[in-house]
Amino acid sequence: MTLLEKINNDLHDAMRARDELRKLVLRSLLSSCNYAEIAKQKKLDDAGVLEVIAREIKQRKESIEAYTQGNRPDLVANEKAEMEILQQYLPAQMSHDEIVAIVQQVLQEVGAKGPGDKGKVMQKLMPQVKGKADGTEVNKIVVELISKL
Repeated sequence: MTLLEKINNDLHDAMRARDELRKLVLRSLLSSCNYAEIAKQKKLDDAGVLEVIAREIKQRKESIEAYTQGNRPDLVANEKAEMEILQQYLPAQMSHDEIVAIVQQVLQEVGAKGPGDKGKVMQKLMPQVKGKADGTEVNKIVVELISKL
């Protein structure tokens, strides 16, 4: 069963259970997947669906920051609930220590000597952690470790 089929089945389950929030989030996610398919002019595979999910989660995080600054705890709670539903479809996220270990390994493989080699490191690193770790966290760790070289 593909990820899109699983999301569709979960949508039908949410409709039967009358879970309005889950239904809304999954419909929105399927809509975003359809737009991505139209933009790419081909069916999305599981990796493409994961990209869409990651983009949706990133939007929720940005909204949470904005609503927190605007002192809107009601909207923050709603965005967090939506984000939790979306995160159920992502693979298990890597811990900070696991990311550090992979970054150090890639730094050695690439032979990075300083901040100028960040592009080479990120190019080799991102396919390994895609969908398993937040890109901004990975970037912070790379910058921190590469500046020590």
